[in-house]
Amino acid sequence: MLITQQDLKDMDRIVRLNMVNSITGVKPANLIGTQDQQGNKNLAIFSSVVHLGSNPALLGFITRPAGEVPRHTLENILETDFYTINHVPTDMVEQAHQTSAKYKKDISEFERCGFDAHHINDFSAPFVKQAAIKIGMQLAEIIPIERNGTQLVIGEIKLMSLADELVSDEGYINLEQAQTAGLSGLNSYYKLSHLDSFPYARPDKG
Repeated sequence: MLITQQDLKDMDRIVRLNMVNSITGVKPANLIGTQDQQGNKNLAIFSSVVHLGSNPALLGFITRPAGEVPRHTLENILETDFYTINHVPTDMVEQAHQTSAKYKKDISEFERCGFDAHHINDFSAPFVKQAAIKIGMQLAEIIPIERNGTQLVIGEIKLMSLADELVSDEGYINLEQAQTAGLSGLNSYYKLSHLDSFPYARPDKG
C-alpha cells in the first residue's frame, strides 16, 4: 500500500484521522487533571505528552484548536497555571477513554468516569488516585502551531509520585510493573511489556 499526500487529502475524514493518529505507533496514555478557580474538576485523556528536557524538567502536550468545542483542560491551565499528568492504569482504559466525551464544564469526569480525585500536599490541581505514576505540572509557556491551529503546552515538573519499587538505582521507571497503558490512534489501548535494556550507545561498539 502506498498512500500519497493527495490520497490523504481525498480520503474519508474519519479514515484519515484514524490512520494518521495510528501511524506513529503506540503513544503514552495519560489523564490530565485540572481544576478551575471555582473548584470544578476536569479530567481528559491525552496521547501527546512528550519529554522536552530534564534540566529544567519539561514535558509538553498538544491541545487541538478550540473552534466551537470548549477545551476545558486548556482553559483551566490558563486560569490556574497548574495541572497533573497521570498514567492510565491498564485495568481502567475504558473509564479513561470515556473522559474524551464532551461533558459540560460543571460535570467532573473524575466522578462521572469512575476516578478518585486526589490531592498531594498543597498542590492545587487534582491527581488521579488510581494512577501508579502521577506528575504535578506548572505551566511554563504555550507555543502556537500556525500550520494547523494547535498549541504546544509546555510545563515544568513540580513533583512526581510513584512507588519506590518502580524506580531502578539508575532512575529508570518500570512501566510494565506500573501497569501503564499505551494508546494508538484514538481508541486502541495496549499493555506495555519490557523487551530489553542496553547501555549507552557509543560509536566504537557498532
